[in-house]
Amino acid sequence: MKTLSHYLLKFHFQLIQWNHSLYSFYILLATLFLLTSNSALAQDYALIKGVVSSDKSELLSGVTIQVKNQSIIGQTNKEGEFSLIKVPAKSTLIFSRLGYKSFSLELGLETVGENILNIVLIPEIQSLDEVYITEKFKAYNLNNIDFAKFSAFPQNSGSFESFIKNLPGVAGNNELSSQYSVRGGNFDENLVYLNNVEIYRPLLIRSGQQEGLGFINPSLSSNVYFSAGGFEARYGDKLSSILDVRYNKPDSLTIEAQAGLLLSSATLKLPLKNGFLLAGLRTKNNQSLLERQNIDGEYSSRFSDYQFLLKHNITPKLNFSLFGLYNQGKLEVIPKNRITEFGTSDDVLRLFVNYSGSEKSQYDATNGALTFSYNPNSTLNVKWISSIASINENEDTNLLGWYSFIERGSGGLNSSNTTGLLGAGSNQTFFQNELKSLIYNSELKIYKQIKTSFLEMGLRFQTDIIEDQLNEFNATDTSGYSYPETGKWAFSDLIDQTNKVNIQRLSGFIQNTFNIGSKLTIAAGMRFNYNNFSNENLISPRLSFMYSAGQNDQVLLRFSVGNYNQAPYYRDIKNYNGLLNLNARAQKSFHFISGADYTFDGLGTRLKFSSELYYKILAKITPYKIEDLKIRYLSDKTAKGYAAGADFALSGKFAKDLESTFRISIMKTEEDIVDDSYFSQDKLGNAISINPGYLRRPTDQLFNIGMMFQDRLIQNPTYKVHLNLIYSSALPVGPPGPQRHTDRFKIPAYKRVDIGFSKDFADLESRKRAPFVKKYFQSLSLHAELFNLLNFKNTISYLWLNDKKGNQYAVPNYLSARMLNLRLIAKLKTK
Repeated sequence: MKTLSHYLLKFHFQLIQWNHSLYSFYILLATLFLLTSNSALAQDYALIKGVVSSDKSELLSGVTIQVKNQSIIGQTNKEGEFSLIKVPAKSTLIFSRLGYKSFSLELGLETVGENILNIVLIPEIQSLDEVYITEKFKAYNLNNIDFAKFSAFPQNSGSFESFIKNLPGVAGNNELSSQYSVRGGNFDENLVYLNNVEIYRPLLIRSGQQEGLGFINPSLSSNVYFSAGGFEARYGDKLSSILDVRYNKPDSLTIEAQAGLLLSSATLKLPLKNGFLLAGLRTKNNQSLLERQNIDGEYSSRFSDYQFLLKHNITPKLNFSLFGLYNQGKLEVIPKNRITEFGTSDDVLRLFVNYSGSEKSQYDATNGALTFSYNPNSTLNVKWISSIASINENEDTNLLGWYSFIERGSGGLNSSNTTGLLGAGSNQTFFQNELKSLIYNSELKIYKQIKTSFLEMGLRFQTDIIEDQLNEFNATDTSGYSYPETGKWAFSDLIDQTNKVNIQRLSGFIQNTFNIGSKLTIAAGMRFNYNNFSNENLISPRLSFMYSAGQNDQVLLRFSVGNYNQAPYYRDIKNYNGLLNLNARAQKSFHFISGADYTFDGLGTRLKFSSELYYKILAKITPYKIEDLKIRYLSDKTAKGYAAGADFALSGKFAKDLESTFRISIMKTEEDIVDDSYFSQDKLGNAISINPGYLRRPTDQLFNIGMMFQDRLIQNPTYKVHLNLIYSSALPVGPPGPQRHTDRFKIPAYKRVDIGFSKDFADLESRKRAPFVKKYFQSLSLHAELFNLLNFKNTISYLWLNDKKGNQYAVPNYLSARMLNLRLIAKLKTK
């Protein structure tokens, strides 16, 4: 349909021929008509839906659909379906996909109702550039995570690891920390890779306050793979999990910036003629978050992170990539006082503490990697990866506190039912620690496609150089308010130790992935590991199956079994008193995992249900205690144990283009320390020796439930809501000290609800888009987030105190309270 403005232009040329003097008058009329015709033009839009398939009736995913000369672009999903809105009534659609001929279609669309298109693409039969094999990611206990689907969720850490905590089998009870536990393992049992380079993190972590930014930049990530156990031989020798993050070549020039009350960042993605460049900068300030804890004081926190990845093709078959990372964190706390109410409703206790001194911590971490990749032919790829990691950490704490706690009885803080002073005294905490880590390695990897088999092998050499200077103690005066010179001080945890460790490691693997028929795929492999500290030759066979029981992968059945040997690293050979256990040996675990994925239609959308059952046999493991988030190993002891449980997850798009997921995990993990015993008294007062047997491990958590839900407002779909809910049941805990059998108490269940609202002002569905936004921004979104919506008082650890009668009390240390955060994310147009 020709619009009024079309005829107006035609009439314009007639006017020029008739009388040039009428030209100015026409300009005025044309402007008025063009303005009034906008409403008519705005109505000439259509909705298009359809399916794209091949000439063999195969549904095609990843087909790009673009409206010619418009910024309207869509893509088909796994079922070959696509949908485009606000398409001009007269348009040309271009369908394109690698390996198929591009197809253009001129359309005259109906503006009322839906326009249905079924498109068939023809394979492109022509001489193409040679495609080279690199790596194989079709693993069966390795989940591909599309982080972009969840990037709008509220998270106060700004770290990638905070999203990992929402996956099945993963637990994390501290929003200030990037630490996470996977199926009963601790934080040290998780492997993190960034473009084939293993990432090492600071070790002097106590409460999570010292952590600012995780080492993974979400804005640079293109592919993320995660396994909660049963991972393949090509991955390393840790006991629990794998996080494999990839920074890859961008499709186009991208400039993105984010500014918020907690986190600010800038990202550049630049395609080059023979490669690409990625660069990211992040800064974070935790001050406003930390000030909402139950200690009043002055907080100063500064965290920054710089990363880049440069890849260059030297020849069509040879390329190199250079990666660099610098992560820095500084925290200084000058506490003034603390008032904490705890106990039960019938027996309310109140702690008063006045402080003198300060806590300081700092770390500087630098990672660098150089990778050469050579493709002599289309079925062979050789990689040589060399990397270095340097981390310097410092703790400088000298804190003196004068405390008293009283019993209020029932009625809480406003009650006058006070029974008196229970205890008073002084406590001094002193740390002056310095830890330097230097780790470098070099690795050769080979990938070979042989008909239907994919062969992988690798050999790696690594050196760990650790220097640790420890000077710390705790002192308690229970005689009343006293100064160190006059009080009756009892010193504990007195450590004055210097450790130097130099460990050489040699490891390698071989793995073959092959098909038996069209439905069964098997991955079989073996790792070996040797280090000169424990002088062990460790062999780890691993086997995985995947069977497609339905059509189009509707039902997938998985099974994995394997041995995992974690060779000694510095932290797990350092004993509770700071001394090294020179007889430390590798920790061992044997995994049995079975799972199923089922894709079906329900609740008005396409749903995916995933489940896994697992049992892990733990042999020769090193027991440990977690004190204020710090892992303290009992390296002179050995234990056996198990971890068993089940993970269930349901995900789907309950609102257009917005993924939501629900999960629940059930787990039990225990350990029995070899030759462990303690003395007690029988009813007659006689001393007896007790063997405690199996004990709950510090990460034993029966239930872990999570939900990440997204929705749109019906009246205006450009407004979105993002809800994040976590419930984790109680964890075992006990007083400080190397005795594991004293962990008979519980940290209450962790409960947290975060909610966020977002509006993208550049969204194509927006009713009104400012011309400035439309011209310069691909997206411009404002996020309002409310952390800890219900203001739960979650406990991270306890301060243990004795009253004048010798009774012991556990005073809770609470995590962050409710907080409002704002952030603005802008992605600029580059064309």
